[in-house]
Amino acid sequence: MEEQEDTRTYHAVVNHEEQYSIWLAGKEIPLGWKEAGKTGTKKECLDFIEEVWTDMRPLSLRKQMDGVA
Repeated sequence: MEEQEDTRTYHAVVNHEEQYSIWLAGKEIPLGWKEAGKTGTKKECLDFIEEVWTDMRPLSLRKQMDGVA
């Protein structure tokens, strides 16, 4: 089966642990998440996340490992 191109609009979103995801525009963003400053196609949002999310560890773990907890 051939995949159709996803032409919907998305938001890049981020949570309090600085973890990123995408959310379909027009839908209410879930509690604990906020817009991360990028709206566009799925690919555009995923490209943005790949560029800005350089450390996959949650913020609390990064702080713990840095001795800042």
